[in-house]
Amino acid sequence: MLNLEITIQKIQKLPPEQWLKIIEFVEFLEYQSSQQQKAPQTIESTKISFAEAAKEFIGCLDSDLEDLSHNPQYLEKLGQK
Repeated sequence: MLNLEITIQKIQKLPPEQWLKIIEFVEFLEYQSSQQQKAPQTIESTKISFAEAAKEFIGCLDSDLEDLSHNPQYLEKLGQK
């Protein structure tokens, strides 16, 4: 509790205008902490394929082509500036 007491003393020495910044920072830390607790497992621990990860997007484009490489005109200027 000593660190908390020191922190409170230092905050009390600051002008009241800066207290809002302290509150915003503490709220940010709370948010960050809650997001870390909700974070899903890391990519390395789940080991799924790209197709599995992107399955919700499969078929979302209206096209008869399976991919754009079927159109040679699309590939003509690819990689050029």
